[in-house]
Order: sequence, then C-alpha cells, then structure tokens
Amino acid sequence: METIQSDVVIVGAGGAGLRAAIALAEADPKLRIALLSKVYPMRSHTCAAEGGAAGVVKGDDSLDLHFDDTVGGGDWLCDQDAVEFFINEAPRELTRLEHWGCPWSRESTGAVGVRPFGGMKIMRTWFAADKTGFHLLHTLFQTSLKYPSIRRFDEVFTTDLLVADGRIQGCCALEMRSGAMLQFQAPAVILCTGGAGRVFPFTTNGAIKTGDGMALAYRAGVPLKDMEFVQYHPTGLPGTGILLTEGCRGEGGVLRNKNGDRYLKDYGMGPETPLGEPVLKTMELGPRDRLSQAFWHEQQKGNTVPTKWGDCVYLDMRHLGEQKINERLPFVRDLAKSYVGVDMVSEQVPIRPVVHYMMGGIHTDIHAATPLPGLFAAGECACVSINGANRLGSNSLTELLVFGRRAAESAAAYVNSDAPPIDTAAADRQAAEAEARIHALFDRADGGETLAGIRTAMTDTMETGAGIYRDEALLTDTANTLAALRRRQGGIALKDKSKVFNTELTQVLELACMLEVAETVAVSGLARKESRGSHQRLDYVDRNDSDYLRHSMAYSQGEEAPRIDYLDVVITKSRPGVRDYSGAKS
Repeated sequence: METIQSDVVIVGAGGAGLRAAIALAEADPKLRIALLSKVYPMRSHTCAAEGGAAGVVKGDDSLDLHFDDTVGGGDWLCDQDAVEFFINEAPRELTRLEHWGCPWSRESTGAVGVRPFGGMKIMRTWFAADKTGFHLLHTLFQTSLKYPSIRRFDEVFTTDLLVADGRIQGCCALEMRSGAMLQFQAPAVILCTGGAGRVFPFTTNGAIKTGDGMALAYRAGVPLKDMEFVQYHPTGLPGTGILLTEGCRGEGGVLRNKNGDRYLKDYGMGPETPLGEPVLKTMELGPRDRLSQAFWHEQQKGNTVPTKWGDCVYLDMRHLGEQKINERLPFVRDLAKSYVGVDMVSEQVPIRPVVHYMMGGIHTDIHAATPLPGLFAAGECACVSINGANRLGSNSLTELLVFGRRAAESAAAYVNSDAPPIDTAAADRQAAEAEARIHALFDRADGGETLAGIRTAMTDTMETGAGIYRDEALLTDTANTLAALRRRQGGIALKDKSKVFNTELTQVLELACMLEVAETVAVSGLARKESRGSHQRLDYVDRNDSDYLRHSMAYSQGEEAPRIDYLDVVITKSRPGVRDYSGAKS
C-alpha cells in the first residue's frame, strides 16, 4: 500500500472542498494539501445548483434582514452565532468569487443582479442565469489550478478515517482505476463530501451523494446532528427528480392545482399577487418546507393532477414570455423540454416535491471543527448549524464558500500549533485492517441478497416512513426495516472480481454508508416528538420549544441503532416566534 504524507487531506472536491484547498494554499504555501474526490472535480454535485447564492449587496437590504430570514426560515433551530458569522462573511466571499472570474448576471447599470428566493423578504440572491453552481464550481476549479501545493487525487473513494490517541491520523482511500489502496497520513482531515439524498428514491441529488463523509465521521465517534430534517424542494420534474430552480418562481412563475387555482393562498402563504408582479409577498416564494407540505395537503384533497409519473401540480410560467425565459432561465426551459416534453413558454410544467437537501450532518462548531481533534467538515455533509429545520434557498452555495474557507483556516491553525506527530505505527495498522476489509468483500459468500434489492428496500421505506409527513408507526417501521437491511447487506456477494473501476465494489461501499445515514434520519425523527420546519409529525402537530428547541445528536453504537442525545440551540438575539408568511412586505 502506498503511503502519502500530507499536512491536510480534503475529502471531496466540490464547492466546499475546492474553497478549502484554495484557502489553505493562500494561508501557507508550504502546507502539503491532498485533495481527494471520487469523481473528477467538475462532476461534483455543486455543478447542479441552478438558482443562486445569497449575500447582502443592495442598499435596501441589510445583514439584520438576512439574519432574520435565515433564523425564522430555520424555525429557530439555527445556531445564531453561526448565522451571524455566515451573513457577515457572505458578501465578501461572493465578491471574492467575482474577482476570480465568476460571471454573475448583471443589471443594465452593470451592478450585480439579484433575484427573489423562497423565504426571503427581499431580493438578495446573486445568480449566473440558471447555471450558478456550474459557474461557481468552474471558477473555484480554475482558481485552484494556480496553486502547486494542491495535489489532486481524482476518482479515489475514501473508505476509512485513521484515528489514534483520540485524534485524526489521516485516511485510507481506494484508487478506482487500479483497485489499490492508498494511505494518507496527515494530522488534519476536512470532510466536504456533500449530502445523502440518494437514501430516498426521488431526489435531485446525483448518484454520488451517498453520505460517505457523514458515515466516515459517524463511525469515528462524531455525532450526526439534526438528521431528521430533510428538505423537499417543491419543484422537481416528475420521473427524474431533476430540479427546476427556485429562480422559476423568483422570476414570477406560479403553482396551480388541477383546477387552475393558485392554491398556496389556502396555506398561509399570503394574498395572491397579480401575474407579472414581484412575488416577494411570499405565495410561490414561501419557504420550501411549507410549499412541499401544501402539495401533500392538495394531494389528500384530490386536487393534484394524475400523470404517468404519479400525482403532480403545475408550474405556470407562460405569462413571463419567451424573451424573459430565454434570458433568465434557458437551462430550465431545456430541461422541461428534454425530460417531460413540455415547452414552458406555451405550456404548464408538471412538478412535484422532491428530496433536495439535508439540513443535518456532521456536528461541527462555528470553526468547522468536529469533536474529534484534527477532523473538520464543511458544506452539506456538515451541520454547523445555520440551516436549522429548513434551509432557505440560495444560502447553501454561500455556505460552501464561507465554511469551506473557515474549515481551512481552522485546519491550518491546528496543523501549525496543536497537532502532535502522526503515530505512524497505529496508522499503518489501521490502514492494513482497512485494506483487509476491502479484500474480504471479494471473498464474501453469496447470502442471496442483491445490491439493487437492498438499496430499493431502503429507498422505499424512507419514502414511506420518513417523507414529508411522518408518524410514530411509520417511523418505527422504517427504523426497524433499516436495522434489518444493515444486517442483510452482509449477504451481498460481489459478482465483479476485477480491480479496475469496479463500480459494483464502490456501490457496495456506498450502500453501507447510506444505510447508516438513513437509520440516523429515522431514529432521530422518531425521537423528536414535535413538528418543526421540514420535520412534520401527524401525531405531534405543534412545535414544542420547551422540550425540543435542541439539536438532536445521533451517536453510532456499531451494529445497534444510534443513541440520540441533545444539544441546546445557540440563541443570541432572536427568540422563537411565529413563522408568518401571510403578508410579508418587500
């Protein structure tokens, strides 16, 4: 096994990972940086983000307004010190991206353009047409190329964290092109591996978002925080789960049921605004959790549209006109044409809620540090927590930048001051054990289980029991099913015995990660006996601040179900209140 010596290893080369790598290289050119990714960096899922990135830039906006929108939108489960840091750093990070070459869309004056986004009472979302994540990722990637201290390892799958004496020693990874194991010895590791939406069957998430980093930290003893909070985006294309950006509604698109009614007015989303006028009085730009829940209620009433893909409602953008759609949303128009055969210029587009984002993740403090010395995390895999019970659209791309840099600064400080020398003997021993576990998979006896069968059973039970609405019986059944599936996965035998690009092997490794992460979602949801944000219980319909204004903390217990503990939310200046979207002023 090849051993590679580094100062900091970054796992994941999407937006957060690239931003962390750049910040490390800028902070200290002498640092040896290893950037690991299971895909070529430009295939990272950041590329799929369409709508924009939030940051105060206009004179009619303010940091206080961004703070209030974020905390209220998160149903007061956000740590307010982290939110304060985030909203202050956001404009600086977006401006820095501008200087690196990100082609933000402009106003006629040449100023950066902003568009409305859900749950925000004022326009503050920077955008690059409807390919914001694509341009953001390109900008970070091309910027990273000028730093020789960043050594990339593309198409490697990180399998284990190396831990000795209660601190990080590095990690092990499988090189896909050769099947060889690599050992990275480093005093600091930053996890930037994204979310785990693939534990659900209908998701905007690409195939690579399988909770790998979350599982790595969880197995190493770090708790996963607030995992019960899973965000559905209200406008996914049926059949595929492909996202139609919130920018569609920000530009004036409306949602209609089978009767042609703009039904959101019936769910506390404010008065119906005339077509073509700004929709900052919420309605279609209410928060994502509320809009997805409204769909569920319309479905119960029989007001949805039956299609070959299941029940849907309509996104109506016909009144915007072809010129505006082509200018602001050309990619979205192409998606609707290609995947459902609808031209939004002249037809309504069928849509339905789709799993989009996990508010929960690896527990970190405001410095992006986990409780395990030497381990840091940023991006969707982490929970700092600025998103609380429901993330506001366009906060996530900015979070990648702000906390990717923050994790890098913390890791650099740790390496340069606090990190003891690597225990090479312990690291070598654990690396050998990791390699042996991989080799054992090739010799595993056939127990009659299939990769596809267990994965489908997992996604089915998550959709049934941990979806938009939940209750005790459904969550209990899902938790029990997932526990059984974790036991059954040992009966999967590899049919592909090759070493080179063995995708069956990597999918088996990913499945193990997904099952552990999925179990934390179900068990954390079962323990939270209230409704808050994206976690809605039919048997506990009210928010319960006296008992549950706390973060859930899921700790691994090996083969047993996770242990759930709690951590108080940090409140600095905004006491819990009512989330009122019935008549917000612009």
